[in-house]
Formats: sequence, structure tokens, C-alpha cells
Amino acid sequence: MRHAVRDWLGTYAPDGVVAVGLSGGADSLALTAAAAVEADVVDAYVVDHGLQDGSAEVAAGAAAVALDLGCRSARVLTVEVGTEGGLEAAARSARYAALGEARLFDARPGVPVLLGHTLDDQAETVLLGLARGSGGRSIQGMTEYAEPWGRPLLGVRRAVTRQLCADLGLEPWEDPHNSSPEFTRVRLRTEVLPLLEEVLGGGVAPALARTAAQLREDGTALDAIAKELLKSEIDGDGLRLETLATVAPALRRRVIRAWLLAGGAKSLTDSNLRAVEALITDWRGQGGVAVGGSVTGTRLVAARERGRLILGSAHSGPDRGRHHL
Repeated sequence: MRHAVRDWLGTYAPDGVVAVGLSGGADSLALTAAAAVEADVVDAYVVDHGLQDGSAEVAAGAAAVALDLGCRSARVLTVEVGTEGGLEAAARSARYAALGEARLFDARPGVPVLLGHTLDDQAETVLLGLARGSGGRSIQGMTEYAEPWGRPLLGVRRAVTRQLCADLGLEPWEDPHNSSPEFTRVRLRTEVLPLLEEVLGGGVAPALARTAAQLREDGTALDAIAKELLKSEIDGDGLRLETLATVAPALRRRVIRAWLLAGGAKSLTDSNLRAVEALITDWRGQGGVAVGGSVTGTRLVAARERGRLILGSAHSGPDRGRHHL
């Protein structure tokens, strides 16, 4: 645990100043303990989701443990969890929003927030991405650092965090949601991965994590090439198509994705990208393609015009379908 945190700090936070998101569970508790030893300054943020009776007491207890472990400060962040996307997604959104706001409120925009995701969490994330079928990007898993989120434990098994807590005499909080079969991730953890381990002879979680790491490396290289290609094909407010029509699909879709995101698109899916790609490679006079992202009363639309792709808007209300391109 200490080596994992030390290596991460040396790469991403050489000044030794970090915050840590602490739930009170074994993973984040062990991370906090290791960070308190390895980092120069650690401030703990404890998120109280308010989803169980007594959650305020659990959060207060976790904050007290953080101070005992040597954190400079420990603050409880109380959030309201909505319903959008289901309980898991809503709780995650509320948690990340609270951690990000706390970091900015403390006027520490450059300080990373460490999260206790382990190798086992990475394997579960890869399987969830595989089920979505959205291509290589969806099974790249979590990265060690995506500002402001740091994940030093992606090479550490969940059993190790529990062992560290036991060795230090720390009692992790067992979130009942982490054993509830109504959540997909819980069933992956308790049913699917153990079955894969049995059928395939072990080593499944590390293999999934290695695959994710390799895909991230490949994806980073392709994204860099696509970025340069995008620069060369920008034409005013549009995107030239002649070169894009001839490049490999992996590069073409990356250029399209980067261009759409720069234009304000959100939550792009593989079907979005392929529909826009068809405007280049399978042009039959079809109309514009609506992509995620909008301003009030409109939605973004990608369309082909005079040998270029352009981004415009279409009404999403009673006048929907009337494009402004």
C-alpha cells in the first residue's frame, strides 16, 4: 500500500500535498492510512450520502479516524442523492460533485483528490464497459490520474486494503449497498467474477486490469495522432472531409469525437459517432445527426455542407426538426 501511494505521489504530486475521499470503507480507509504516512499534507473529505440511518455518525467517525491517522484536516460533506440514472449513478454523481466543490471551496484547484479504487474495482469497470459495447474507450477502465482524481491503488487487490486495516486495528464501515444484489456492480463482484475465476482458472481480475492498461496506452497514442489530424482538417467553423474519408476508421472516429466535444457535444455514444461518420463515408444526401449536448430549447446537430462537416442547432420543442446550420 505504501509503495503504491509513494509511486503515485512521485509521478503526479511530487509536492506531497493531496486530499483524499474517505467513505469509511476498507479501501478508502487503507488509502488514507497510507497517504497520511507517505504524503506531506493530507486533507480528508468524508461524503455523507444520507442513504442509511446513522450515516451522519458513520461520517463523523470516519473523520475522527482520519485525524487520528495524521490527516491535517477532515471535513464531512453532506449531499442529497437524486434519482437520475438509478441510485448507484446518482450517488456517484453527488459524491464527485461534492468532492470537486470542496476542493475548489478550499482554494486548492491544483491539489489532487485521491480515491480508493482498487484492481478489483478496475476489473469490474472493464466488464461493465464491455457490456456497453461502445468500443475500446469503454473498456479502458479508470486511469491513475484524470485531474483532479487520483487512483493510486489500481494495482492493489481489495484483499490487501482489508488486511492493512486489520493490521492497523481499524474497523472499516461495511456499506450495506456493497452487498445488495440489486446493484449490477455488486453482482459482478459476488457472482460473475468468482465464476470467471473458477471457469478460467484464476487471474481474471489482473488480466482485465492489464487489458485496460494496454488499451489506454493504445488509445492515448491514437488520440494524439487524431488531434494533429484534426488541426490540419479544421476549415473555419467546419471540418474538411477529403482526407478524413481515406484514413483508418479508428482515427476518423477519434477526429470526429474530438471535433464534436470541442463544439459542445456531451455524452457521445458509439452510435452517435458512427452516424456522423456515415456523413463522410456513406453520404447519400441524408440529413443532420443529432448529438448529445444542447443549450436551452435546442440540440446540437452535425450535418454535411459543401464538402465539410458543420455543427449547428435544431429546436427540441414544438418546432423540432427546424435546423439552424
